[in-house]
Amino acid sequence: MKKLEEVQQSLDKKVSIADLIVLGGSAAVEKAAHEAGFDIKVPFSPGRGDATAKMTDEESFDVLEPIHDGYRNWLKKDYVVQPEELMLDRTQLMGLTAPEMTVLVGGMRVLGTNYGGAKHGVFTDRVGVLTNDFFVNLTDMSYKWEPVSDNLYNIIDRKTGKIKWTATRVDLVFGSNSVLRSYAELYAQDDNKKKFVKDFVKAWVKVMDADRFDLK
Repeated sequence: MKKLEEVQQSLDKKVSIADLIVLGGSAAVEKAAHEAGFDIKVPFSPGRGDATAKMTDEESFDVLEPIHDGYRNWLKKDYVVQPEELMLDRTQLMGLTAPEMTVLVGGMRVLGTNYGGAKHGVFTDRVGVLTNDFFVNLTDMSYKWEPVSDNLYNIIDRKTGKIKWTATRVDLVFGSNSVLRSYAELYAQDDNKKKFVKDFVKAWVKVMDADRFDLK
């Protein structure tokens, strides 16, 4: 935020922080795609405004504090409802489809966007590069899943017996649910790397513009 505020100051505050946040994220996605070997432009629509503290009633927003975010692999605490079910609810509220949910989660994992820098579900050795590694390694039968706790699994190499990665229920639902696995296998295909990047960008833009009723 400090860097974005510096950029805003250099532009004489002609651009809102809200726009800069989205623009910065889109630029990062473009760079990550380029490092994966794809030159792709992420569409950006300016026009967002900022709300100051004086414009808002902070106490009224307490009830809106998030308790989970499957897209960033975060869960505040254990609930009766399973983490993957909470993610489905969030997805529905965001107006996303199952394929869009799948491609977004896979992309955000390899980009290293987990809350607090957690490594769960980051099935890649090239963190920050927009690859389909999440799906490739998720569906690779050379690995097995071993539960550690209710919401934590070790991903173990069958030959060496060594732990390669860790994962949550949200990560592994894309391999265990028959419908979601079909999407995961689609994106895991070697000839679908470009499709994965294009679909991720499309879903990303949909989320970034979700509250832009002026664009409808």
